[in-house]
Amino acid sequence: MEGNRDEAEKCLRIARKALRGGELEQALKFLNKAEKLYPSVEAKALIDTITRNGSAAGSAGHRGESGKPYHRKSASSAAENGATADKENRADSAKVYTNEQLEGVQRIKRCKDYYEILGTSKDASDEDLKKAYRKLALKFHPDKNHAPGATEAFKAIGNAYAVLSNPAKRKDYDQYGDSQSPGNYQHGGFEFHRNYESDITPEDLFNMFFGGGFPAGNTQPYSNGRARYTSHQSYHRAEREQERADGGFSMFIQLLPIIVLILVSVLSQLMVSTPPYSLYYRTAVGHTVKRQTSNLKVVYFCNKDFDKEYTGMTLQKIEKSVEEDYITNLRNNCWKERQERNDYLYAAKVYRDDKLRKKAELMRMESCDKLARLNDLYRGG
Repeated sequence: MEGNRDEAEKCLRIARKALRGGELEQALKFLNKAEKLYPSVEAKALIDTITRNGSAAGSAGHRGESGKPYHRKSASSAAENGATADKENRADSAKVYTNEQLEGVQRIKRCKDYYEILGTSKDASDEDLKKAYRKLALKFHPDKNHAPGATEAFKAIGNAYAVLSNPAKRKDYDQYGDSQSPGNYQHGGFEFHRNYESDITPEDLFNMFFGGGFPAGNTQPYSNGRARYTSHQSYHRAEREQERADGGFSMFIQLLPIIVLILVSVLSQLMVSTPPYSLYYRTAVGHTVKRQTSNLKVVYFCNKDFDKEYTGMTLQKIEKSVEEDYITNLRNNCWKERQERNDYLYAAKVYRDDKLRKKAELMRMESCDKLARLNDLYRGG
């Protein structure tokens, strides 16, 4: 049936064009075809109107008082009357809706009690009911959901929340409501048991819930099984709030990797313990007490409690680590000094510059000299 919908829409367009041209028989032919392919409220309304007006025209004669052909005026009035007779239904059928929206409406139709409508358990808290209503009200609001029956589903959702959020009505409903289904779908609309009908219209409930106000005294109630909405401000306000909430969560997801990196960095710094010594004077970490290793006489700095914490074999391991760090630094600095001197010598040779050559020869190689003295001391020991 859903696959014939496009063909039915084509037939409807042809029928409308025929009506505007006054061709009643042609219009009726394609309207009947559209109704067979995919039944719709618009096609049925136009067929009924054309048939009714055609009968009236036949009994009054085929010509008006002016003597001009009457059928063109009759066709035009048929289309207008059909549109007026079922304006809201045609508006719904002309608007686009998704399969998901249609399935959602059908799910609401199949519900047997208010808890099932809201998708909550019977022991749901007030907060659970509010969350469920907020989600469903935005999903099925007629401004957003144009599927057939969406307005009735919106009314059912509002009625369910209005009853279950009232402690007295909820208690009464829990005791007696199971045997009387509140959501039976009959003849294209929801019918609710009178004992559990809410005291407020779904529109007023929506305005109170999302707008933070109370229902206006001049708000029009539901009539003829259809909802007449006097304002869409509450819906759009609620939709903006939902978008802001979704945007905040999306921003959090985007920033999550950066947050994780920051946390990992902070944790890694906390987990790495501060060395008990330093080769340089560092007040920031408390390394202000000067000491020397017993073997190579390397100067290092520690805190004031160092003597109490490190003795014996532990002290020997610390001093060995100090000497290894010191020698590593000397080797690195010596390599840099040699590299710098070689660069000067190479430039002096290329440019035949005696000043650069003398500068290279006079360079002080402090790290290399210290490293050499340590090697001599090690060999002599």
